[in-house]
Amino acid sequence: MFQKAFEPQCRAVEVHCTDKAQQARRGLTLFALAFGSFCIGTSEFASMGVLQLFADSLEISIPAATNAITAYAFGVVIGAPLVTLAAARVNRKSLLLGLMALFIIGNILSALAANLGMFAIARFISGMPQGAYFGAGAVVASYIVGPGHGGKAFALVMTGLTVATIVGSPIATLLGQNLGWRNTYFSVAGAGVLALIALWVWVPKTAALDGGPIAQELNSLRKGPVWGMMLVAALGVASIFAVYTFIGPFVTDVLRIDRGWIPVALALFGLGMTTGNLIGGRIADTHPAMGLVLGFGSALAVLAVLAYFGSNAVLMMAGLFGVGATMMIAIPTIQVRLTSVAPEAPSLMGAMNLAALNVANAVGAWAGGAAIAAGYGLLSAVWAGFALTRLGLIVFAITMPRARRLAAA
Repeated sequence: MFQKAFEPQCRAVEVHCTDKAQQARRGLTLFALAFGSFCIGTSEFASMGVLQLFADSLEISIPAATNAITAYAFGVVIGAPLVTLAAARVNRKSLLLGLMALFIIGNILSALAANLGMFAIARFISGMPQGAYFGAGAVVASYIVGPGHGGKAFALVMTGLTVATIVGSPIATLLGQNLGWRNTYFSVAGAGVLALIALWVWVPKTAALDGGPIAQELNSLRKGPVWGMMLVAALGVASIFAVYTFIGPFVTDVLRIDRGWIPVALALFGLGMTTGNLIGGRIADTHPAMGLVLGFGSALAVLAVLAYFGSNAVLMMAGLFGVGATMMIAIPTIQVRLTSVAPEAPSLMGAMNLAALNVANAVGAWAGGAAIAAGYGLLSAVWAGFALTRLGLIVFAITMPRARRLAAA
């Protein structure tokens, strides 16, 4: 009799324990995805932090050194669609593991490069997995958090990248300053090995994460609003990289303070990015356009202040935080809008989003470098970013009505 009386309570305890175990497992899966993106973000942004170091070591100018950063961005742009389409039928877990292995190889080659050409090739290889990783990671995260939370899922994966700008990139930059820039890339490769293990252990191997027909992915690329949104991202987000690429010179040559402040400036920028990403993830699922308009619009104001008053140390540091925060508010919205017009290809849309952001990387770094090389001063890079973001906002205003009609249909 006593056994029968306690059976319902025992079953309730078992269910509760099972729920807790499932929640813990889901949390570890999301952590593994974010840690992988943390490693990728550290590799990408640390290159800007050690820009002066590898420029001096390879005996090239700073504008020439930005070619290596551009090579990484082109690796993402080219790799995102090609790798995603080539692996369309591959289970997302297997794809994530393969991408992380390629990432590790690219960073080891970066550390061993003897000249700018070899370094640029190594950075190109390092960038190839990024877009496909975020596309596959967004699919896995959406599976974990459930339907209707695409913006939140993408923001969770992006959190690793933004935290990399707070912790990973400053630490890697500090490591490069004290132990040499090559050790920056060796350490990133080592972190990539840990991420590979975490993904292997904690990402579930389930048929729900199997890929689909390549034709289904390709059909999404025939939709004009997809390319319109990618153009908006490539132009509008470029100001992040027009500023971030030159944080080192801003600190040493504009503010004229010790090089040791560079990691602090990088961390402030990253703190802003993380803050904006979390806000943007919440806005994207409920307000389809507001995140982008709010992000780009407020970024223009911050960029103008930074360009005019960047020689003041307090305003420079506040401006770096502000640029990171305002621009990242827009990025989850870009992802949600892409998947709303091409819901049949979520992996490819995630990859194309990252491809567009790395076009922004290349365009922003190039535009900032060109403005500086033209003799307008270091802060002219900020004005270059301002012009690109304003153009991105204009393109969004033009293309938004058509995208809205397609999403409704």
